[in-house]
Order: sequence, then C-alpha cells, then structure tokens
Amino acid sequence: MVKPNPFIIVESTRFSAFDPSKVKNIVWLKALISCNKFTTAFSNSSSMDSFPRSLNPNKHLREQFVSNLPGSSMLEVSALLNNVALLMLLRHTFCSQTVNDACRSLKSYLASVALDYVFLVLPTLLIFTVLAEWVYICLIGLLLLLVFFTAVKRTYSLPYMEGPNASRASISSYRVVTMFITCLCILAVDFRIYPREYAKTETYGASLMDLGVGSFVLMNAVTSRQARNIKSSMSWWKAAFKSTTPLLLLGFARLASTLSLDYQVHVGEYGVNWNFFFTLAGVSILTSILNVPAEYSGILGSVILVGYQSWLTNGLNVYLLSNERGTDVISRNKEGIFSLFGYWGMYLVGVQVSYYLFFENHTTKQRSKHETRIRICLLTIMFWILTLLIDRYVERISRRICNLAYVTWVVAQNLQLLALRLLADNIIGHKTLCLERAFDRNLLASFLVANLLTGLVNLSVDTIFVSPLSAVLILVSYSLALCVVMVLIDFSGVKYKFW
Repeated sequence: MVKPNPFIIVESTRFSAFDPSKVKNIVWLKALISCNKFTTAFSNSSSMDSFPRSLNPNKHLREQFVSNLPGSSMLEVSALLNNVALLMLLRHTFCSQTVNDACRSLKSYLASVALDYVFLVLPTLLIFTVLAEWVYICLIGLLLLLVFFTAVKRTYSLPYMEGPNASRASISSYRVVTMFITCLCILAVDFRIYPREYAKTETYGASLMDLGVGSFVLMNAVTSRQARNIKSSMSWWKAAFKSTTPLLLLGFARLASTLSLDYQVHVGEYGVNWNFFFTLAGVSILTSILNVPAEYSGILGSVILVGYQSWLTNGLNVYLLSNERGTDVISRNKEGIFSLFGYWGMYLVGVQVSYYLFFENHTTKQRSKHETRIRICLLTIMFWILTLLIDRYVERISRRICNLAYVTWVVAQNLQLLALRLLADNIIGHKTLCLERAFDRNLLASFLVANLLTGLVNLSVDTIFVSPLSAVLILVSYSLALCVVMVLIDFSGVKYKFW
C-alpha cells in the first residue's frame, strides 16, 4: 500500500513553506511530489528484487523536505533565542539548592534534573513546534513572569560576585542554551510540526538553524585558550595536531556512516563530502598556523572577512550558490571549503571580543560586572547595526557561504544572549542547574549523543509521515533520553575533554 503524501495532507498549523498561493512553493511542492512518485514507482517495480533494500528508502524525499527554504526574520529568530534564555532565568529563580547539595544522592540529583527538564527543555521544545505561532506572546508572558517572581522573591538582594571569574556562570549558561537549541532542532526539523522557516535556508536569509555552526565556532572562540591569553608550551604543529585530530576523526566517521547507511545529506549545506566537524577542524588548523595575540586577532579577522566579502561580491557567490559541481574535490565541496574563510574570520573576531569583555588584564585588574555589562551592551548594539547595514547595502545574510552579514549577525545574536544572562546575574544569583552542569562539562559529548539518537530515530521512523501528536511524543522521548544520558555521565564523574 502506498503511503499518503505528507505534502498534500498537511496537519501542521504553521507550514508557510507549502502555501500553494506562492508560485515558488508550487514548484517546490511539485518537485517533492514527483520525487515521491519516483521512489514509490521504483520500490514497486519488479526489478527491485535484484537490489538490496535501502536502510533509508525515503532519503531523497527527506532531503527535499529540508531544501529550498527561505528562512524567517532576524526579529523572530531573536525572539526564539530570548524565549529560551528567559526560561533558563526563570528556572534559576526557582532553584533552591546548589549542584553540590543535589549531587549528594542520585535521588535528589534526578529530582532536580526532572525540574530542570520540565521548566526548561520541555517548554523550549513546545515553543519551537506546536507553540511557534505564539512565539512573541510566549516571550512577553515569560518576561512578565520573570519580573513578577523577581519582585515576589526579592532576589535582587542576592550576593553580588566580582572578580576575574565572575562571568564564568554567565558564559556556561550561554554555552548550554546554545547546545539545548542545537540538540532539539537537529531532530525536530525532520518532522512536519517544526516550522519550515526555522530550518536552514538554501541561499540567502536568516533562520533559527542557520545560527548553529556559527554559534559553535563563536562559542569555541569565547572560551578558547587564545582568548584567555594562555600560552601553549607546544609548537604550533603539535597544538594543531592535538586539537584537530579528534575533529577530523569525527568528520570521517560521520562521512563513513552517512554513506554506509544511505543517510540523507543536504548537499547544498556543506558539499558532497564536507560536514560540520571538518569546518571546526579547518578553523582550528588555520588558527594554529597563524597564531595572533588575542588583542590583535580581531583586526586580522576583520581583514580576512572584508577580503572574503570582496571576493564574494566580485563573482565568487555566484559560483558557490550554483548547483553545478565538477568532479574535483574542491568543486564537490565548494561551500564547506570556501566558507572556512568566513568562519576563520568569525573565530578571530570572537577571540578578541571575549578577551576585551572578560580576560583583558585579568592578572592585574579586576573589572567590575558593571563595566562588563556596559561593554557587552555596546558591542551588541554595534554588531546589530553592522548586520542591518551590511544585509541591506552589501549582501544579504547567507550561512551557506558564511558572508560578512552572516558573521556579524551570529556575533550579534550570541552577544545578545550573553548580555541578557549578565544583566540578570544580580537577580538570579550564581547557582548552577544540575542539567546545566551536566551539559556544560560534556558539551561535545552531548552533541555526539544527540546526533546518534537523531540518526536512530530517522532510521527507525518515517518522520515526514508522522502525525503531530506522535511527533511531539517522539521529540519528548528523544530529549528526555538525551538528558538522562548526560546526567548519568555527569553523576558518574566522567568528563569528556578531547583537547
């Protein structure tokens, strides 16, 4: 029996990408239906008996499901991120015990984690899916709740911490919020209840998932040894080998697994063979080769970004965004290889921004939180202004080629998250959530576990045919399983740090 086409029976309340009133979406819809008809006819043909059954029979349909998308607006993406940040702050206001108190027994630890999941992860999942229509209403409601509970508990009198390590809790929360969003979206995007405008854009535009790889690069820059001005005793090639070997191994492991399992890969994202781990490894190699002091790295990064943008506007963008590919390695992976210039520049800018905000002269001077807040707010405003100007007058935001507008947008959004957490420090205090610590101590491991679980779900379930209720149940089970695994790893005292 042939399964019904999910693009005709649309149960999602927000699926503007399939609006038949738009010509470009009609073309996309016809392409998807034709692809589905082809795979159905091929699977029903008698010649199929001579071929091994694929582990992923709907591979092409799934690839088209996340292709040719225009994205959302910068305002909506910002509202989504602020929703998650406010949920984190609200959970902190309810937190009555420290991590050390909760870790005294597994029972109390799991109870604290359960509250973290209910107040943080579950609402985030719902806002990204079934509540997507009410994202601005949710934002206003969460903001009012935070103001109310702050006034009731009078938590503004909490101890105020100063010193060189005063911002560590804020940076940890920012890293965890970024990871939560990434882990939830990489599976949710394969279901129809996840709005198509939140998925990665095809060429130009801004969406929630477009922030993913850029935020990872910037997150690494903020907490890097270079930003902290820690000198390495190893030579540059030894440092490069140590930092990139795990990433290269993960990149080749992902490539081998996607090929052997016939797993869906959107070629327009990085290229035919390239992936996220190769990008991180490439940035690490380039940074190790040309090691610039933190106080000057932003200057070098800006030169690289301006030069790369000039190259793009003089014709490189046409080549990178075209669907034509040659047989050589560079042409087959042109997006991933050339976008390294953008991500490298972003990393260098992030290093100097982090150094300027948190680590400058930390051995001789203790910058007050008030000064840090002023600095980060001014930088956030500056990068937002740059983003709007470049997006309008130079070139629109494009994650696929990592152009200058994309870099400034990613920096602006991430600084906004950090600023919000820093501004709330004297309201929520400095307690760390149990779930927050579990992810923060094993950040890369959590991403790997999320990828493994995502692969298992996709190979076991036809996600694009699943009903909204079933999709929510699967996503809740997935997020709960991910949290349980990370909590057990953390409670066992295991800390995965590869470099």
